[in-house]
Amino acid sequence: MKTSFSVDKITLRRFLLHKQSLFKPDRSLESTSLEKTLNMIKKLECVQLDPVSVVERNQHLVLAARMPGYDPKYLDDLLSDGKVFEYFANAACVIPMEDFPLFEPTRKRIQENVADSLESLEIVVNTVLEQLRAEGPLPSRAFKSDNRVNGYWDNNAPKTKETSHALNLLLDAGIIRVVQRDRTERYFDLTERTVTRKLLKHTKDMDGPTAKDLLIEKYIRAYRVFDPRDARFGWQKMTAAERRAEIERRVQDKTVIPLEVEGVKRQYYLMAEDLEELETFVEITKQEPRSLESTITFLPPLDNLLWSRERIKDLFDFDYKWEIYTPRVKRKYGPYAMPILYGDRLIGRIDPQIDRKNKVMIVRLLQLEPEVKQTSELRQSFRNALNSFTIFNGADDIQVENSDLNY
Repeated sequence: MKTSFSVDKITLRRFLLHKQSLFKPDRSLESTSLEKTLNMIKKLECVQLDPVSVVERNQHLVLAARMPGYDPKYLDDLLSDGKVFEYFANAACVIPMEDFPLFEPTRKRIQENVADSLESLEIVVNTVLEQLRAEGPLPSRAFKSDNRVNGYWDNNAPKTKETSHALNLLLDAGIIRVVQRDRTERYFDLTERTVTRKLLKHTKDMDGPTAKDLLIEKYIRAYRVFDPRDARFGWQKMTAAERRAEIERRVQDKTVIPLEVEGVKRQYYLMAEDLEELETFVEITKQEPRSLESTITFLPPLDNLLWSRERIKDLFDFDYKWEIYTPRVKRKYGPYAMPILYGDRLIGRIDPQIDRKNKVMIVRLLQLEPEVKQTSELRQSFRNALNSFTIFNGADDIQVENSDLNY
């Protein structure tokens, strides 16, 4: 077993794109199903949730980028069928239900953190739980209250309905969970009666160290090419020293291999079991050393590939920042600027917005990187991608306000 492996950036990013189901189109996914959608979530390990709806929401854009025939209803159905659950991984994510036991340490930690808040709302919390026990699953609007408290996002004056705050606390603690979505509306129910007895027993029997190790392994599989300096490493609270120790232990066990990436100072690592597959991409790059031009894919800001901005800079030579929380006057590209993937390169950004009333896809900005050559193939690929993206978002027409590309 090699103690380290030297690789160039082009090869490594092609391998990473392959593992992210973004390297080459899989024609079998043009006709999707519940099973294929679940398999994709399992392959990715989880998909990040986000309520922002400038266009379709992040979780659906992630899946649609990899599955041309994807329908958002599939994810909603998987949740209702108990095949996936929502909880904190990279952030709030949709996760295969079989992984429910792995997150018990996270639930316990959050329960300790919110214990005082739950106690201060004890009467409301008990009322919410009793109503769910009697009538659940229920949406937030089913709980009546005239009192307002300081919720998670209230900066000064209390604006959050106290029952809504109780639901959020119980949800974060894992005492209740989202069991159904009707597009934007969530339905809640008790965790104890919506998870199978087998999984609950497995959760109860799993000890903390085992859960910690399994969660780190899940994180590593999700990232594939990873950097232990990531504060979210392992999706649990660890110091920098603890993260380094976890990696070093795996290097010593020969389950993880350090990578020496040509032209990159940052230390990355790879699962040892992925080495043989990475070596096949070394051969691909020898045969095809130039950047590959294939289909164009628009990646949402919280796409799995983009979780590490440093990795994107190192491997793709592409600086990316999600500007939705940047003050308007300081934005460079736009609030929902999405990186454009062309073959094995990130070649620019598109800032879309859907006018749902008039069913128009508005492209507020389309900007390419300076070195990108505007070929006829690129223009055709962009037209195809924009048309597909427009249809997926339920629009009938396209309006372009500012574009570098004469397509």
